[in-house]
Amino acid sequence: MKFFKKSEDNEEQDTVLAELHEKIKLAHIPPHVEKIISKELNMLRKMGSTVAEYTIGLTYINYIITLPWNKRTEDNLDIERAERILDEDHYGLHRIKERILEYLAVKNLKMNRKTRILIVDDEEIVRKNLTHYLSKDNYVVVSVSNGVEALKKMESLEFDVILTDLKMDHIDGIEILKRTKVKHPYTEVVMITGYATIDSAVESMKHGAFHYLTKPFKLENVKTVVRQAIEKKNLRKETKGSVLCFSGPPGTGKTSLGKSIARALGRKFSRISLGGIKDEAEIRGHRRTYAGAMPGRIIEEIRRAESSNPLIILDELDKLGHDAKGDPAAALLEVLDPEQNAQFIDHYLDIPFDLSEGLFIITANVADNIPDALRDRMEVIEFSGYTEEEKAKIAANFLVPRQIRETGLIDSPPVFTEEANYKIIQEYTHEAGIRNLNREIAALCRKIAKDYFKEHRDTEAVIITPDRVEKLLGPGKYHFEVAEDKDRLGVTTGLVWTEVGGEIIFIEAARMIGRQQLILTGSLGDVMRESAQTALSYIRSNALAFGIPEDFFEKHDIHIHVPAGAIPKDGPSAGVTIALSLISLLTGKYARQDIAVTGELTLSGRILPVGGIKEKILAAKRARIKAVILPLKNKIEVDSIQEEIKKGLIIIFTDKMDEVVDMVLVK
Repeated sequence: MKFFKKSEDNEEQDTVLAELHEKIKLAHIPPHVEKIISKELNMLRKMGSTVAEYTIGLTYINYIITLPWNKRTEDNLDIERAERILDEDHYGLHRIKERILEYLAVKNLKMNRKTRILIVDDEEIVRKNLTHYLSKDNYVVVSVSNGVEALKKMESLEFDVILTDLKMDHIDGIEILKRTKVKHPYTEVVMITGYATIDSAVESMKHGAFHYLTKPFKLENVKTVVRQAIEKKNLRKETKGSVLCFSGPPGTGKTSLGKSIARALGRKFSRISLGGIKDEAEIRGHRRTYAGAMPGRIIEEIRRAESSNPLIILDELDKLGHDAKGDPAAALLEVLDPEQNAQFIDHYLDIPFDLSEGLFIITANVADNIPDALRDRMEVIEFSGYTEEEKAKIAANFLVPRQIRETGLIDSPPVFTEEANYKIIQEYTHEAGIRNLNREIAALCRKIAKDYFKEHRDTEAVIITPDRVEKLLGPGKYHFEVAEDKDRLGVTTGLVWTEVGGEIIFIEAARMIGRQQLILTGSLGDVMRESAQTALSYIRSNALAFGIPEDFFEKHDIHIHVPAGAIPKDGPSAGVTIALSLISLLTGKYARQDIAVTGELTLSGRILPVGGIKEKILAAKRARIKAVILPLKNKIEVDSIQEEIKKGLIIIFTDKMDEVVDMVLVK
């Protein structure tokens, strides 16, 4: 009976392995992968089905054959269509859209470029016949009579295929082959000779020749070899998949734009959230020797997408962690490096998988938090906040229609006036993006839906005015008091950059009887504390120039405070603003509240450039500031900002502290 049971197990095992063998045939797996699978199958045949390794081996092979080794989607390179899709899904973001269209244009040019062929032969009749025959297939054919001329041509032009005679004076075919593979490794070389020998054929193949033809040859055979050489060259990825990093505040559309790009290109879309990941195995998988081993997220998402060239979003890269289990950021180096990812090895697969055709998009709130080695492998595109005008158009064209659909108000949709949208933006949200704006519009639509249900109204459309907004949402949460506020003594307005965009800050200074202490409050970081000390030293060394008594610090304490003390603040941008508040306090001159200032101050009174200029300009516009004073060296950055963002705002550039004092302080 035991023997009979064993035979049944063997039959079942043979059936399973036979079915697996058929699956492998239908999977169109690359030869190098098929070779590894064959070894695994042979091992499974030698072991019993009750052995634990048998199940592990079956699972491994089944996983490999489900990967899209040779499946890919063709990119839709219609630039006008892509532009239309991007504009339909997102308002603004001109620079980012321009970058995507550039990518499509470059790919279009590369794909539509005619194939170049170089013919090198000392027989004129051979050159003429090959040139005439290959030109019929729309190839660009160049012919030369010797190796010296061939090398000169290769210096100015890059060829896809070279057909070269083996025996020539001075520089022979082997030498051309060697130099070609050094300078243009992806160019395929076909050797042609009337003196064919086994040694010369072996030497040619050893140095990387694609094919070896003997004279006399049939032109049809040459045409076939050339076509095969071109196909092989096209399979080699000269144009690597791009790695873009979308960096900016939350709610500015980084992830949703990635989806739109995938739709525009016609690629499969996958998203991997990296926030909080600490284990390197999440990226590269576990080795098969571990119980319950699984591949990493990269390979798993490609398997789910059923395409070897999907668009993959790696979300929140700046929030990646690391601990004793490894550094996931280091594991991502191989994934995102165009020079390495063609041979990416997942620990579970232990077989190189080509990621070079994939398009990776990274999102991060702060690109500076990404490790330098990783950031160096990507092109960072900054997402700044939206202007009020952009938010109003996004609300009217995107957010309001979406919330009307989601709250079931399609039959009798409410009409949002432009003034109502601006009221929501100005008094109920305070953000760089549009996430809270979407929430407030959703809250309005829900309240309207409840009123419809209560009052049983079917046809009457509600018009949403500013008064109705306040009635439904209650009093405004935010108020813009900066522009209307009176000028104040010892209080100045500054511009700072935060992870959620630009912000307005007020810096207050007070003097009291004491013992020459500088008191700093407001949850300030080390750099900001140093900026305050620098500002005080600058004023003490230039007191007479500002009309301040030189002994102003004797028997006194100075207290500098930045409100919103619960929020940590740091950076050198507040140096000029702190100095202004001190000068205002000590000279008795009032500081204009409708002028905002940013810049790093030195002991000699120079104003150095700072970052986040676009976000700071947007913050000034949101706060109804009339003018901003920026470091002179930031002028180039401001010139590249769209005019509609700067519209209605006076922008002044200077690199001298005394000029700032004259503009901001009034008697």
